[in-house]
Amino acid sequence: MKKAIIILCFLGLFSCDYKPRKITSENVLARVYNEYLYESDLKGIIPKGMSVNDSIMFARNYINNWVKQKLLINKAEKNLSEDKKEFTKQLNDYRNSLLIYQYESKLIKQNLDTVVSDTEIEKYFTTHTKDFELKKNIVKTKFIITNKYNTDKKLIKKYIKSDKPEDIEQLEKYCQMNAEQYFLDDEKWLYFNNILKKIPIKTNNKEEYLKRHKYVEKEDSLYYYFVYFKDFKMKNEISPISLQKNNIKNTIINKRKIKLIKDMKNYIFDNALKNKDFEIY
Repeated sequence: MKKAIIILCFLGLFSCDYKPRKITSENVLARVYNEYLYESDLKGIIPKGMSVNDSIMFARNYINNWVKQKLLINKAEKNLSEDKKEFTKQLNDYRNSLLIYQYESKLIKQNLDTVVSDTEIEKYFTTHTKDFELKKNIVKTKFIITNKYNTDKKLIKKYIKSDKPEDIEQLEKYCQMNAEQYFLDDEKWLYFNNILKKIPIKTNNKEEYLKRHKYVEKEDSLYYYFVYFKDFKMKNEISPISLQKNNIKNTIINKRKIKLIKDMKNYIFDNALKNKDFEIY
């Protein structure tokens, strides 16, 4: 159906007595006081692929909302004091901030080097050691939780302390078939408190407990718990670099980002100064 028919439907939304006071060759769809909504204002508003009836309904809702918004704005302008209506500076500040943010984001996307080598990470860690004090206790551990009525305790005891690849592989196969939960990567640091949420260990002195207990067995009414602590570090000690690797990488990238923006601002200023694009009186 022709677009003109839809436009006629738009015009039918309004009173037959209405005659727009603004002279224009373009079709007027609505008026609120001295503001007009034209056919061209709806260009690109109606989603493609809509049926004629859906398009008319969509346009009707859009026009009605436009009218309500303009009426509300007019009412607000008449009833608010001048100081509360002064949004020009705030809007300009917001617009300027948004423009700068978009430009900086584009600059960062195009120019920021996000590759951080292990050498850079190690250098940063070495020169900022005091920044990496642990806030929580950490452990290297293996743990296995098994159903109390389906457990090969001898096999678990035999392999859980071993570092031999073949033993770990054997234990992994057993855990896949029988364990309720398990973790066998004892080269990875974990927070001790997270282990205590899984294993029913009770202690008032965590450091002493870890010093005295390399291997732990616990049980309750349902499960057996097997835990091997390979290593530990306590709160306020220096964190292992492996635990801080991602944090250091993000810090280095963020410093690069700040430098990139600072250099950009200096370049723009120096170039404008050279070209006499501004003067300070």
